[in-house]
Amino acid sequence: MTHAHVTGPTTPLTLSLVVPVFNEVESIDLFIARISEVFRSETQVAVDIVFINDGSTDGTLELLLERQQHDPRLTILDLSRNFGKEAALTAGLQYAAGQVVVPIDVDLQDPPEVILQMIALWREGFEVVLGHRVSRDSDSWAKQVSANGFYRLHNRIAEQKLPENVGDFRLMDRCVVQALQSLPESRRFMKGLFAWVGFRTTYVDYVRPARAAGATKFNGWRLWNFALEGITSFSTEPLRIWTYLGLGVSLISFAFAIFIVLRALIHGIDLPGYASLMVAVTFLGGLQLIGIGVLGEYLGRTYIESKRRPVFLVRRIYSTKG
Repeated sequence: MTHAHVTGPTTPLTLSLVVPVFNEVESIDLFIARISEVFRSETQVAVDIVFINDGSTDGTLELLLERQQHDPRLTILDLSRNFGKEAALTAGLQYAAGQVVVPIDVDLQDPPEVILQMIALWREGFEVVLGHRVSRDSDSWAKQVSANGFYRLHNRIAEQKLPENVGDFRLMDRCVVQALQSLPESRRFMKGLFAWVGFRTTYVDYVRPARAAGATKFNGWRLWNFALEGITSFSTEPLRIWTYLGLGVSLISFAFAIFIVLRALIHGIDLPGYASLMVAVTFLGGLQLIGIGVLGEYLGRTYIESKRRPVFLVRRIYSTKG
């Protein structure tokens, strides 16, 4: 196995870019052109690009096939349907063959120029080089606040801490990719898995620009569920809707109890038996819903994992390498 500390600044290396795409027909040409520009003078770096078509319906696959005819660096994994970005990343990491592998978004919010700095640090002996966002000005205020809140909450309650303001954009040595491939779980929160495997890690700072083209596929609801997936994957404090509902019912019961007490003290209206019964029923019902939510979360995850379904299915692989 080749490790980074045995390489020199002029040692040739192979770099695989893992690029999940879902309805990104507007961004593909811009991305390929930018990659070609960045690595045009890097004669010691052989680049191949693994595109994972995650069930696109807008002509993304057709455009990729057309570009592949003129660019042998492109390998295209066409998944059988939309499995989600985490599954697409898993597929790309499985098929990427480079000495170093970099997951990167096609929208150019992860600047390809940063990869050159990552490679320099890899040559110094680091096995993982994280892309650390020093500014999220391109994100909306709501997304910035929610992202910061997620990292704080996750790192407070989860055993495995996540580096803040670090996404999937990172350089990984071949040994790290092999470690990730050995992890068997079906429900995959890749940021957590990246952090869990460890290895010698450093980071480079960069400013995250706005999307070069197209629109984000992550709306507020999908981001919310993604955050919950991350928390429940690496935490003993699962958070799901029924848990919050149970807590809400309990709070309502407390508020109702206060209302009954104040009503009796101020107006002298007493409802013997009824008030205490309602408070007890609603409070205990809320606690039961909380317990069901916690048990249901773990039972649901165990049920899904026990099926041992594959993380993704590949309909076809398009490659110029045979």
